[in-house]
Amino acid sequence: MITDKLKYVSRRDLLRLTKQFGISSTLLAAGGLTGAITLPRLAEAANSTYTKRFKQKPKFKLKFGAAGFTEKNLLIERAGCLQFVNDLEERTDGAIQIEFIGANQICGQGDCVKKTQQGIVDIYAASTQNSAGGAPYLNVLDYAYMFPSRASQYHFLYSPGSQKVLRDPLRKKHGLEFLFSHAELRGIQLGLAWKDKPLVTSVTQLAGTKNRVTGTQLGRIAMNLMKLNPTPIAWAETLDGLKQGLIDGAETWASAVAYANMSPVVSQVINLEFFCGTEHTSMNGKVFDSLGGELQDAVMESSYLTQVHVQAANEAALVNTVGFSDPQHPDTIFAQHGTRVSMLNDAAKREAEEMCSPEFNPKEWEKWRERINEWSGGMDTYKFIYDIAREIPKATLAENVEPRRWWKG
Repeated sequence: MITDKLKYVSRRDLLRLTKQFGISSTLLAAGGLTGAITLPRLAEAANSTYTKRFKQKPKFKLKFGAAGFTEKNLLIERAGCLQFVNDLEERTDGAIQIEFIGANQICGQGDCVKKTQQGIVDIYAASTQNSAGGAPYLNVLDYAYMFPSRASQYHFLYSPGSQKVLRDPLRKKHGLEFLFSHAELRGIQLGLAWKDKPLVTSVTQLAGTKNRVTGTQLGRIAMNLMKLNPTPIAWAETLDGLKQGLIDGAETWASAVAYANMSPVVSQVINLEFFCGTEHTSMNGKVFDSLGGELQDAVMESSYLTQVHVQAANEAALVNTVGFSDPQHPDTIFAQHGTRVSMLNDAAKREAEEMCSPEFNPKEWEKWRERINEWSGGMDTYKFIYDIAREIPKATLAENVEPRRWWKG
């Protein structure tokens, strides 16, 4: 598997290299190598990367808190963090230097957003749903069935409309510059108690089950309407919750199951696609302002390039690495652990949509919808995003969505 490419480098040797060349240079070097990586190859690449990154004194040194991400699991869920670091440092010829700190060493899924707002880190990567605890406006992405596909999510992220309804209000209310995001849609990931049961083909079969929910308030509304008993559990504790049977399942997305090593305890992936799974990267707004016009332009161009990379790379990884397909490739993570995927047919998804979406249950969403609309400056946020998401044909493949520089209108 692709995540085994560092198996020829011992932990002791890896620590020695990170002490010599720094964590970021070593991770960037490993991410740029293909095939099995030996110690001499990694040392040479790390030295080359280090030399290139430090050829001039940087004007800005920024800390990037990347929750639980490492160079290994970023090859499973292609969130683009290291690609962004590498491109921005090269694009600015070292004027911006970024210290990448992943593996929950400086912040995790629940608090990376707060530490960025506080200035402890300058950039962070985490899901918008987990980050909604510290930046509630991010709930704007989480209306049930607002996005019909991953393609519609990417189309929205590239749309100038995303600047108006997502990025500008987020910046104004929470001081965060939204840069780029991966795009998947959330389903229910069932634990081992469902291993020998028939594959779930309707959300009604899950009525009464107990399922983990993230920090999103809107996700809870949808789950309650589908009788899925949302139970707040920290991401770091979800694996144990599934393993010990404390919960039946968890709402998250396919590559999150794979990168977090949950597939051994997830027996069925139920692809409800009922709201966003967006592993995004944002920057502290004051830090962005301090860069000045030329370097701000560089940040935006690197964000755009990373968004294009993520769009293609994650779509490929879902099939070839994760095993999120039916049928599955035999050497994928899901196939190796016997994790079955229920894609659900259109009728089953429509059934779930009619149970929980604002279109069919407007009263249940009124309180939060009014609150988010007020935060946005008065827009009907659900309708605004809903319409953008349907500007492309429903059958459009995510990899075929046309990239655009969203900030240029």
